Amino acid sequence: MLVRDFNYILPPEQIAQQPLQDRAASRLLVVDRARGSVQDSWFRRFPDVLRPGDLLVLNDTRVLPARLFARRAGIHAQAISARNPAAAQYLQGNVEVLLTAQHSPLEWSALVHPGRKLPVGEKLFFFAPGEVDAAGSAKPLLTAEIVGRGEFGERHLRFDPVADFYAVLDRIGHMPLPPYIHRTDDVADRERYQTVFAAERGSAAAPTAGLHFTPEILSAIRARGVEIAHLTLHVGLGTFQPVRVEKLEDIRLHTERYTLPESAAQAVNRARREGRRVIAVGTTTVRTLEHCALQSETGELRAHSGETDMFISPGYEFRVVGGLLTNFHLPQSTLLMLVCAFAGTERVLAAYNHAVADGYRFFSYGDCMFLA
Repeated sequence: MLVRDFNYILPPEQIAQQPLQDRAASRLLVVDRARGSVQDSWFRRFPDVLRPGDLLVLNDTRVLPARLFARRAGIHAQAISARNPAAAQYLQGNVEVLLTAQHSPLEWSALVHPGRKLPVGEKLFFFAPGEVDAAGSAKPLLTAEIVGRGEFGERHLRFDPVADFYAVLDRIGHMPLPPYIHRTDDVADRERYQTVFAAERGSAAAPTAGLHFTPEILSAIRARGVEIAHLTLHVGLGTFQPVRVEKLEDIRLHTERYTLPESAAQAVNRARREGRRVIAVGTTTVRTLEHCALQSETGELRAHSGETDMFISPGYEFRVVGGLLTNFHLPQSTLLMLVCAFAGTERVLAAYNHAVADGYRFFSYGDCMFLA
């Protein structure tokens, strides 16, 4: 199959630039795979489309303020500030850094811009907002060295030790809003670009299907007799990388870290034995569950942590997931391909075209769909 087979036309004005004030006020498109029907609804009615006995699986990753701005040392730093040559090392140009994956307490993969001008051995200095003046009087809160290059244009950074790395990150970092949101992040995004059940920090992007939930919706789901389980997959570089090949068989995804806890593994195994539906909230949850099912000969899930680069496309035989709540994804994206694998390419693209025609809001802060 070709990447261009997963295209649709989306007017730019339907790309949501701001979140709704009420998370549960988003629209919900319900797709019945067996009947091939679509029904317009609202997310606050999502509990009503679930069945007593269903198992709902959530990704509880927490988004880091992973977008940082740095100054580089550079070999010509002494020319930057004649007034204060000793401080000039901090004042050469702005560098944008997006932390994408953690490998050890002080070592990270990152996208760095402008990457071509930043060789291995370059030093980066990170300041609190507004604390770098023309004289370079402030001292950096974080310092990192580029120690290697990775795939997909990444750089490997090693940070100097600090007392509390995450506290500094919270102070100087920005929420990594996707590039199709044409504004800078603001204070509200710190809360709104997290799910209400976010717990395990480590993501470079939100698992956006979970953004619609409120504590009240979760309570209503439990009251309906639906079981809820949590796993963790830290969303990484794959969220930001467009598909650059023509054929699906040439697609390679970036690896992402996950943890399947004992409680979730047992809940899924029990639901499958009893013939109950396993409903995945988001494509990240789908990939984690399906990857974990392939790790044993019997398909039984076991608690463990690991990495996955699993790419799911049409023709894949789902072993675990029987229902999917997901946002609307970019044309020709691997996430759209996963949804098409679950519900059929023709049916999914017809549902997308219905959503476009009916004015649904798209992508991270947009509306959602439920396929079962």
